[in-house]
Amino acid sequence: MSHLNANEIHALPMLEDSYTLSQEQKEGYQRDGHIALRGVASEAEIQVYEPIISTLVKNLNTQDKPLDQRDTYGKAFIQISNVWEHSEAIQRFVFAKRFAQIAADLMGVDGVRIYHDQALYKEPHGGHTPWHQDQIYWPLDTDKTITMWMPLVPISEAVGSMTFASKSHLLGYINKMVISDESHRTLAGYIEGKGFETKSHGAMAAGDATFHAGWTLHNAPGNPTDTMRKVMTVIYYADGLRIAEPDSKARESDLNRWFPGLGPGELAASELNPLLYSRK
Repeated sequence: MSHLNANEIHALPMLEDSYTLSQEQKEGYQRDGHIALRGVASEAEIQVYEPIISTLVKNLNTQDKPLDQRDTYGKAFIQISNVWEHSEAIQRFVFAKRFAQIAADLMGVDGVRIYHDQALYKEPHGGHTPWHQDQIYWPLDTDKTITMWMPLVPISEAVGSMTFASKSHLLGYINKMVISDESHRTLAGYIEGKGFETKSHGAMAAGDATFHAGWTLHNAPGNPTDTMRKVMTVIYYADGLRIAEPDSKARESDLNRWFPGLGPGELAASELNPLLYSRK
């Protein structure tokens, strides 16, 4: 697990206190399918956790091809999933009750489980992330899914948050296209045809976060700067959901990876999906 001893882990920030959302913020998220929240984690909290997460990402990264030799997906970011499994210190961050409660409050549900986390580090001069819907990968038949996207370093206007197609989540499953040049072209045309407003939340401080629904169409620009865009994401879903019959290779693969030992129709609650927050 982590290189910190038990006392050092115990001394890490707890991230258990509540972050209060206004009714307007909850309604805005439900309407648009995305929201930016400032100061979800404090500067002091991020200063503790960022070096721990970044060291692990560096150690686990297997991407050694130069940027110009990678495909579009490979140019988009260094991606490490379920970082929490490798470090008790990072588990404390990923399992934060504060973050999970925001997810539950925005979705209007009583409790949330973790689907998985992802460190998404976009390298200096890394490529764009094509338009896509996250939930085409997830074997869950629901609209009660949400992703927190939190920069661990300040992000300038030039890099910005992801760009979201507001209200696109209301249409649910649009198509099965995985993240690719094809998904970018096809979905960009779809967004234009439907007249969806696209919105970026601009520059973000370390510890700010966006939250977006599993069906919200989104993309991210490339990184024109000389510094790494370090982002940590956590995906949540409502407690009590059942696993859907996978209708694609992507969902079949996710079922095996993120719901080990479980099958369609069973409660979506493996040992990898602990309950992180419950109002009950």
